[in-house]
Amino acid sequence: MTTAMGAALRRIQLGNALSAFGNGFTVPFLFVYVARVRDLGANTAGMVLATFAVAALVVLPFIGRVIDRRGPQSVAVAGAVAAAVGSMGLGLAASEPLVIAAAGVLGAGMAAVQPALATLIVWCSTPVTRSRAFATQFFLGNLGLGVGGLLGGLLVDTSAASSFVRLFAIDAAMFLVLGAAVATVKLKRSSVFDGPVPAAGEQLGGVGRRSLLGDRAMVQLCVLGFVMFFACYGQFESGLTAFAVDVARISPSMLGIALAANTAAIVLAQFVVLKLVERRRRSRVIALVGLVWTVAWCAAGAAGLVPGSEAIGITAIISAYALFGLGEAMLSPTVAPLVADLAPPSALGRYNSAFSLVKQLALAVGPAAGGLMAGAGLYGTYIAALIGCSLGITALALRLGKRLTAQQDNPLRAVTGAPVPAPRAAASDEVITAA
Repeated sequence: MTTAMGAALRRIQLGNALSAFGNGFTVPFLFVYVARVRDLGANTAGMVLATFAVAALVVLPFIGRVIDRRGPQSVAVAGAVAAAVGSMGLGLAASEPLVIAAAGVLGAGMAAVQPALATLIVWCSTPVTRSRAFATQFFLGNLGLGVGGLLGGLLVDTSAASSFVRLFAIDAAMFLVLGAAVATVKLKRSSVFDGPVPAAGEQLGGVGRRSLLGDRAMVQLCVLGFVMFFACYGQFESGLTAFAVDVARISPSMLGIALAANTAAIVLAQFVVLKLVERRRRSRVIALVGLVWTVAWCAAGAAGLVPGSEAIGITAIISAYALFGLGEAMLSPTVAPLVADLAPPSALGRYNSAFSLVKQLALAVGPAAGGLMAGAGLYGTYIAALIGCSLGITALALRLGKRLTAQQDNPLRAVTGAPVPAPRAAASDEVITAA
């Protein structure tokens, strides 16, 4: 990795961390803000959350081609500016149409930023250092989100709308910082291309949607990704929460501690996990995640088996959230780099956008399915279904491994004598450069 690539990656990672920090000020309080502070009701708050998903689903099918034709840098900057406008709009809007419109702009901006940043990280890394790059992004993003959430909780006042305007202003400012950080990145050459990094507007290639769908390995990875996001992230805000409150009798305040345990598991385990999985086959690591999440769902289910024992229920739910975090830490250095290594150089944006689209679909279907089962009281069926999904992750990952080349499944093992970057503290220059 060249010095210029390392410097560019440091700037991108810092901007991403600060953007996540800004998100932490608003994400935990969005529902309460719309429903109670602006007095628009729970239905409008639900529509706002749904608007994020709809906006992403509208944008993502097209944004990949724009990234491949115009370059990820301009797309990331435009997305960050749009997200800043949307966030500030949410803070100032006081009517239902304006709140929903602002949520749409914010959702579209964030949807554009995600695959663009993923493509930039690929441009600034090599196959050998790519896992560490994405693990660092995930670590810093969760750290920023957690710290922002803690500080936002100290500033928020549900009796004063002005306190929320301040929170959304901070979020908007951090999006602009991200845009400025990306805009000032200068790359002369990328490891992805044999020549210079293509300039904005330069045609990168002709890999179309049909070619992408003809890539069996990528299609299998997308199916696997849908099941993963459905079984984990898609349940955090609906089915799992309802189960914890209605069946395990956990107080809503304890759910905050459980979410903190999830973030803590990611932050504490990320680089330890990275060291353990870096030389192992990616498909086997993903398969192991399925088993870890199977244990997590069994633990969550156990919380409802001992009626009247609040301590056991709390312990089981917090353990489940922590195990989900451990699995997430294992996925960050495996899944995103695998998408990049499957993609032809001329279609990086389309592959990243396609996988982001699959994630958004799972995040839309997951809460809806979990909420419907919870509303019908089918909690036993719900836990059994999620255990089945987790075991399905293991089976799908092992099947995917049969389609991957040695280079795709683990570049470090495929390259003879390739050194594993030594782990460092996340804030050090060495980590970011090696990432």
